[in-house]
Amino acid sequence: MGPQDLGFGAASIGNLYRAVPDADARAVVARAWQAGVRYYDTAPHYGFGLSEKRLGAALAELDPQESAVVSTKIGRRLDPRPDADLTAVRQAFVSPEPFESVFDYSYDAVMRSYESSLKRLQRSRIDILYAHDIGSFAHGAEHPRRFTEFMDGGYRALRELRDAGDVAQIGIGVNEIAVCEEMIHAGEIDIIMLAGRYTLLEQDPVDSLLTLCAQRGVKLVVAAPYNSGILAKGVRGDGPVPNFNYEPAPPAIIERVGAIEDICARHNVPLAAAALQFPLAHPQVSAVIPGMGSVRQVDAAIELIGVPIPEAMWSELRAAGLLRGDAPAAA
Repeated sequence: MGPQDLGFGAASIGNLYRAVPDADARAVVARAWQAGVRYYDTAPHYGFGLSEKRLGAALAELDPQESAVVSTKIGRRLDPRPDADLTAVRQAFVSPEPFESVFDYSYDAVMRSYESSLKRLQRSRIDILYAHDIGSFAHGAEHPRRFTEFMDGGYRALRELRDAGDVAQIGIGVNEIAVCEEMIHAGEIDIIMLAGRYTLLEQDPVDSLLTLCAQRGVKLVVAAPYNSGILAKGVRGDGPVPNFNYEPAPPAIIERVGAIEDICARHNVPLAAAALQFPLAHPQVSAVIPGMGSVRQVDAAIELIGVPIPEAMWSELRAAGLLRGDAPAAA
């Protein structure tokens, strides 16, 4: 495994939770490029256009031939907010862009979003276009209405863009399994970006989703492979226990992570390396996107993806009931 298996998630350069200087944003994209990363994912929502602008400007210099694979998303339009406090955290971003993102999966909104993304990204085409945060995780009881809106409008727009050759692949970018299966049954898609649900801690997609993806020829990009931090740092060190899925980890998860971490340590494998490499062993997984918000994190990901992991470690995890027998793992 190597940098070709990694994707760069550009939420951080959209000033996720904190302001990032332009030079720092440019440096982290450049480091990923120099290290051999060739897949870059962004979205209009990330900094209300700031992430796309910064990624586009960096890749225009680094990749004028447009050889990188770039994905972005639709489903959130950017509405002007001239009165916004540009120094405050707004929808998780500290952005100088005077907009806010509003869910809209209609046909016209998707087409406008696509055209605006092309301009911000400074590219002639977008390789992958995901519908952003469709599903009950984001919309709760409103999901049926939003899903109908998407299927009647936004999905039709995605199909047209793909059929015209303007977009190579279409899919959804979500945090839950149920809507992935619903979408595969409802329409034809090429790819799913799934955050946090197929990890060293969570292997439920093996039951049905990954089988369904194989049957329908749908690839999976795994985001948040560390379950928002706990699989990156572990629980055996000093300091507070990292979050699990953006919240304080419950005792059962802490115990499970500790058991995994102990087995990894016996085989001299960093827990983060096992977490990063595990999803890639499944043939339906085409890339994994860890957090790479700094040059240091890029370097760490490149090192971790190349760590040799003995089959004996995976076997011990299976024997301990910490890894499903039907979940493939890299040797």
